[in-house]
Amino acid sequence: MSILEFSSQLEHLLEGAARLFESTGSDALLLLVDQRIDWNRVHSLVGGLSVLVAADEEGHLAGAADHGLKPILLDVAGLPVHERLTQALLECVAAELIAPEAQVVAIYSGFEAGTVDSVSVLRLEEHLGQLTSRDLRNLETKVPLETLKIVVDLAVEIGREGREGKPVGTLFVVGDTRKVMQSSHATGFDPVRGYSRAERRLTDPRVREGIKEIAQLDGAFVVGGDGTVEGAARYIDASAENVSVAKGLGARHWAAAAITRRTKSVAVAVSETNGTVRLFQNGEVVLRIEPFRRAMKWKDFEYEPPSGD
Repeated sequence: MSILEFSSQLEHLLEGAARLFESTGSDALLLLVDQRIDWNRVHSLVGGLSVLVAADEEGHLAGAADHGLKPILLDVAGLPVHERLTQALLECVAAELIAPEAQVVAIYSGFEAGTVDSVSVLRLEEHLGQLTSRDLRNLETKVPLETLKIVVDLAVEIGREGREGKPVGTLFVVGDTRKVMQSSHATGFDPVRGYSRAERRLTDPRVREGIKEIAQLDGAFVVGGDGTVEGAARYIDASAENVSVAKGLGARHWAAAAITRRTKSVAVAVSETNGTVRLFQNGEVVLRIEPFRRAMKWKDFEYEPPSGD
């Protein structure tokens, strides 16, 4: 496997990144590569810092750990550099290599593939705290975008705030309500039973606050496409056969994978361990959001339809 030529430009970038690391009080240096590099040279230039190395191929990371660098394997080949950086940061947070509020100096190929030519200071709360509407539009689902946004925002708030100082995990299953209700049963007490539809709609801030209060109950919330909570404290009956969930994720995530494999719903699971929010569709994780301290900001893309010429 070819090794990226260690040019004078790369050497100057690493030296500049090290100075930037010190002057900004950053927490880590992230090197995003698409080829293997002379890790001994990297270590000699920035080895005294906390250095993370991310790549899409395991071979590109070979030998990095031997020089005290922390390798991160990604699965985002072909995506724009911004999305590759985002995924690298998410992986680092998930692996507890950096904190969700960390500041990172990133070195990467911003203009020409195969040439490391850019340095940026990334504040994770700003860089990862913005979720675009396109992230949810990419889900092939009939659930309205606005409903998904409301549920995701609510899940992120629960993951970030917990309840009474304690972490809270919960599960929302959105869409395909009839089949989801058929594939689940009440655990004994449904706190939303008996309320009118208007009193169960998540567009009402009072309803969202009420959901936060009962989020620590066992079971899932079932949410209709219009944002109405159809059931709470529901036990998922869907079989987890042929479903695969990442190591370390518990029963809540298995249930999310199983119900979305059986139905056309989207499940939004909040991890009790660290507040991470994961969206499941077709039995797989399709989006992961970290619980930053500040509220998540939605950013819409500007779009101009093509002219009729």
